[in-house]
Amino acid sequence: MSACCALAGCSFAPPYKVPDTGTPAQHYKELADWKVAQPKDAEPRGNWWVVYDDPELDRLEDRIPANLTLKGAFARLEQARAQYRVARADLFPTLTGNPYAMRDRLSPNAPREVPGVSTEMNDFLLGADFSYEVDLWGRVRNQVSSARAARQASAADYASVELSLRAQLAEDYFSLRADDAEVDLYDRTVGAYRESLKLTTDLFNGGAAALADVAEAEAQLDNALTQAADIKLQRAQAEHAIAVIVGENPSLFSLPANALPLTVVPPPIDVGLPSTLLERRPDVAEAERQVASANAQIGVARAAYFPKLTLNAAGGVESTKTSNLLSASSLYWSLGPQISAPIFEGGRLVAETARVKAVYQEQAADYRNTVLTAYQDVEDNLVALRRLQEESESDAAAVLATAIALKQAQDRYRAGIVTYLEVSTQETAALQAQVQAASIQARRMSASILLIKALGGGWDQASLAKQ
Repeated sequence: MSACCALAGCSFAPPYKVPDTGTPAQHYKELADWKVAQPKDAEPRGNWWVVYDDPELDRLEDRIPANLTLKGAFARLEQARAQYRVARADLFPTLTGNPYAMRDRLSPNAPREVPGVSTEMNDFLLGADFSYEVDLWGRVRNQVSSARAARQASAADYASVELSLRAQLAEDYFSLRADDAEVDLYDRTVGAYRESLKLTTDLFNGGAAALADVAEAEAQLDNALTQAADIKLQRAQAEHAIAVIVGENPSLFSLPANALPLTVVPPPIDVGLPSTLLERRPDVAEAERQVASANAQIGVARAAYFPKLTLNAAGGVESTKTSNLLSASSLYWSLGPQISAPIFEGGRLVAETARVKAVYQEQAADYRNTVLTAYQDVEDNLVALRRLQEESESDAAAVLATAIALKQAQDRYRAGIVTYLEVSTQETAALQAQVQAASIQARRMSASILLIKALGGGWDQASLAKQ
């Protein structure tokens, strides 16, 4: 008995070790000469989008559970949970009942026919079959371990999908608000260009301006109207994207215009240490759990080389009459072990072992690549926030300078000193600087959202223990 217990503790799966990724220990490279302000909390947790203090965004994020992609990810998680329960069932014996009642008629012309014996008979049976595989080589336990890791990987995948959807929703929302700001800017610009066209036309009619000035003013107005229409197209498409993310039909969904003020800036985010990143990214956890699942499958494949021991038993009562079916004389039973061992498999077991080892190598490579991508995501968005802040400061100076230059050009044009071409040039420069300011602000908000996403959005690897 002790020998059987010892054998039942065997496992041919390699000792599992998380693949090494060479994690940097101290800080992110893009923080070397730039420090972000410290937020009140150490890092975003749970509803991370509330750091943007936008009630409309909060309301939209609350509708994410209706997203169909997220529902599909949850269905995959439920499949993985069920598959784990299927694998775990093999740890226990199976007991199958097989009662039946049958009336048979044998052929009188059959070679086994006995003269004088009736060819018709009844057969009543109440019985059950018992079967249990003794897990000598850890095949079943490794199958369960693999299914458990796959279930946890699916849970991490669900968290990753949810994080991506919430981040995409926040990006699209602030993009829409930036489009609203540009629409407002172009509406005001079109109004100003109409006034300029009227002024130029009046001067031309009075003989104080050339026809070329009128044509220049008309072209400038038409260009602004074209650009305004294009921004409104972008705004409509952003609204449609938001509708799909929250599970709504775009035809039935709308958001009121709400221009994003230039005074709105990304909230401060504490990125923490690189060594904590791997515990905060659900996609990294998913990749690591896939490695663990593949490692356990190696043990399953190796166990197939060895004999399989199954304990079988059957018993019950059987009779041709119901009157004595439950009597002691109707009792039958059988009990005994069954051993099956591979003798010739045509190389199948060797090939299967090679396959699962290759799967492990693939998953390990995918894990390392996911980790590298995680660090890249953080570094990319850190440098984006830093450089975009610099761009915002320089563009703010450009907005002020072009406004002053435009005012001077308008004054000189009214005095008849310059042609309308100079006014047009300064108006175009001023508009471009303001559009650039709105664009930079939208990119800063996007980089902020993507940084939170790159840091895992407050997700924690410890949550997998509950899966």
